[in-house]
Amino acid sequence: MDVLLSLLAMIVLSPFFFLIAILVRVKLGGPVIFKQKRPGYMGEIFTLYKFRTMTDERDENGELLPDHVRLTKFGKFLRSTSLDELPELFNIFIGDMSIVGPRPLLVQYLPLYNDHQKRRHEVRPGLTGLAQVCGRNSIGWEDKFNLDVQYVDNVSLILDWKIIFLTITKVLKREGIHSENTATMEPFEGTNRKGRSHEK
Repeated sequence: MDVLLSLLAMIVLSPFFFLIAILVRVKLGGPVIFKQKRPGYMGEIFTLYKFRTMTDERDENGELLPDHVRLTKFGKFLRSTSLDELPELFNIFIGDMSIVGPRPLLVQYLPLYNDHQKRRHEVRPGLTGLAQVCGRNSIGWEDKFNLDVQYVDNVSLILDWKIIFLTITKVLKREGIHSENTATMEPFEGTNRKGRSHEK
């Protein structure tokens, strides 16, 4: 299902790929595609592909400015509509990801996970997932990880299709795009002794 649907989607949506690529190039500059290493199935590292949504604006010391400064109105539109995620269809087609699964997070988070949180890597990461349809960036890390593991424990074709349809609804409503304090999502800082997640 992953291979067939991702191939069909890339063919059908190819005009949108071309149009978005041109707009990203004009409004944000190059490169058009944002590439980043992410952990996948069993923690194996792969290259994630997305459309670029931020500029490369830096301060006088050459450091990148905060996300909310570099995230333009056009970039916010791409994120709110999830159009920036379209290149991940290629990741799905080549087997790095699935349509449904826990979202691939940053590599630097790997040593911060406890045993429960590590279980999110027992399945392939997804374009969408249970945590995305239950709050996305508006819920805390503890809830996200619990939902990820809940998906791992209950994965099925029926659940996948339910999440797919709920994702369409969430995207149309543009819900859960931002956290309360940041333009994207709060950074994960590990867990305390009781196993609860820290957030900035």
